[in-house]
Amino acid sequence: MSNELQEKKYKKVITILSVAIPLAVAALFGVNLKRMGFDVEPLTFLPPIYASINGLTAVILIAAVVAIKKGNRKLHERLNTLAIVCSVLFLVMYVAYHMTSDSTKFRGEGFIKYVYYFILITHILLSVIIIPFVLITLMRAKLGKFPEHKKIAKITFPMWLYVAVTGVIVYVMISPYYA
Repeated sequence: MSNELQEKKYKKVITILSVAIPLAVAALFGVNLKRMGFDVEPLTFLPPIYASINGLTAVILIAAVVAIKKGNRKLHERLNTLAIVCSVLFLVMYVAYHMTSDSTKFRGEGFIKYVYYFILITHILLSVIIIPFVLITLMRAKLGKFPEHKKIAKITFPMWLYVAVTGVIVYVMISPYYA
């Protein structure tokens, strides 16, 4: 299959995933199995695990940049694949937690409340926006379009790193309020 046909195919998949993932997460976020009558235990052990996975993702992303700067393309590719796997694991655990537990309200007051909500809102918005960026960056690498890959990676990397790091910050800020 030609690169042009492959790219067309990838772009369809990217578009579908970029719309379907946020919609599915939003839909599932509103589902609470306990309130629906299912006998499920709240998965209250998950937040520190998925927050740690966010932190690990940040470290992996930085290591991937270091690897490519040292010319180690294979390690760079493996690390970025691992970062994607970590992001998917995070998402699965995050949704599972919210399907079995009530959302925790942030109860901080004053200036810190505004800081928390600023970080949370930018984290959520960028976590949706990052999906097509990661997928397009990956597609360009897979198609061997390295100048284009490098160009978009300069946007994808800091955005993805921000999402990973702020995920940890949000957890640390809200963790005192978990029931």
